[in-house]
Amino acid sequence: MKKVLLLGDSIRMGYQNDVKELLQGEYEVICPEDNGRFAAYTLWQANQMFKWNPDIELVHFNNGYWDMNIEAPMTEAIHPVEEYKSFLRRIVKLCRDCGAKVVFATTVPILEAGAAGDNTGVEGTINYSNEWVKEYNAAAVEVMEELKVPVNDLYALCMEDDRRYKCEDLLHLSAEGSRRCAEQVAQYVRKYAE
Repeated sequence: MKKVLLLGDSIRMGYQNDVKELLQGEYEVICPEDNGRFAAYTLWQANQMFKWNPDIELVHFNNGYWDMNIEAPMTEAIHPVEEYKSFLRRIVKLCRDCGAKVVFATTVPILEAGAAGDNTGVEGTINYSNEWVKEYNAAAVEVMEELKVPVNDLYALCMEDDRRYKCEDLLHLSAEGSRRCAEQVAQYVRKYAE
């Protein structure tokens, strides 16, 4: 059975169990136990996962919210756009060097600017704005087009819902949103893992 690796932030963590369920019997879906946070951390996670799973066929990943986050006392994003793009390129290169195909998923939209607690146990705060999401998604899509990586547009999918499939904190996905994203992730896995 082909092995598929899901990487990314808490959005990935929200849909991963649904993806596993949807692809049960077709693919072995694996993912790190913790939040992939920003792209640099996801790069490290990818390296660890390939170390123990050299037979991964496809990697589906997302990053963005943590990269664009401006958390006081910092006055700029954790990863300004050019750094973000650099880490995305490194993630794709690592995956390809390890023999895996790659799919990138866009960051899902924000209904209104605000902040929410993270889910990593470090008691950080994720600040968010849809203008930031648009900027980082545009940068990511540019990189993926350059590298010829398919893009799973979860942003467009979530725009179909009036509440953007968000739960009460307005950052994370609702159960319905996670399920809808999982369905689209499963479609992309089936299409590109072959």
